[in-house]
Amino acid sequence: MKDMVECRARLAGIFNITVTPFLADGAIDKAGLARSVERVIGLGYDGILIGGTYGEFPAMSPDERAELFRTVMDVVGDRVPVMLCSAASDARTARELTQLAGDLGGLPMVTPPYVSEVTDGQITAFFKDMAPLSKTGILIYNAPGIGITLTPELIEQLAGIPGVVGIKQGELAVTAIDKIANRLGGRIKLFCASDLAFLGPMMAGFDGISSTNSCALPEVILATYRALEAGDANTARELHKSWYAFRELARRHGQPQMVKAAMNLRGFDGGKVRLPLRDLDAVATAEVASMMQALAADPHTGVTLKA
Repeated sequence: MKDMVECRARLAGIFNITVTPFLADGAIDKAGLARSVERVIGLGYDGILIGGTYGEFPAMSPDERAELFRTVMDVVGDRVPVMLCSAASDARTARELTQLAGDLGGLPMVTPPYVSEVTDGQITAFFKDMAPLSKTGILIYNAPGIGITLTPELIEQLAGIPGVVGIKQGELAVTAIDKIANRLGGRIKLFCASDLAFLGPMMAGFDGISSTNSCALPEVILATYRALEAGDANTARELHKSWYAFRELARRHGQPQMVKAAMNLRGFDGGKVRLPLRDLDAVATAEVASMMQALAADPHTGVTLKA
């Protein structure tokens, strides 16, 4: 993407949150990552997200993250929009990665600074500093899981910053979604950050979703989104219900380790997680395998397992 105008025009639909596959020695499996990216592009996903929270960015050095950005953009080119997570606890790192992401033609995804007792005024000043660094603008990531939750009122203020093209909303309380959809719809692009419960935000008027579980279940999650996009809420609901058991295990075992285990069972390039996360043990992996076999037995899901 060459600028903010193009970015705004293309920023919609279902984005795959691509996990970062690590080898046994801890190195990034670049070949496996490329295969994962090609898989979801080939299936028809509207975009991808690289190096986010489920991409394990806190476990990578700034240099590794920069190399991850370059590697993926070389693979993708300009075929689909790419969100590149430039979040960091050190504002200097966030600045460097935000500028690099924009220079590469991606859209930097920036969280608020996750330090103790940061004020709304300091958060606003931070995003005002970040937005001009990228020719494609920035996507604000409201990520409660890393310690700070932006209120709808603060998000509305941030939406007025030149260069803010969208919000990836991870706080999915009904009131927050209602306020954001109705106050900001049409002003900036609105993305639901979770595929666990995206039907509501999309019905409220959000522009798209991002999905980590689609790394393991790309067919059924894409079909769910396309059904909803086409106005077929009944089909979308039934497809979403079909992988409820997967979501239950994901909540129990944690992400991205659960997704990677399921990917590996399918012969996909899930790889390993990095410390402080741990790969699933044999008992948990067997539980995932049993659940995946049940999914594969359902002809509506399109899920297959490796021989």
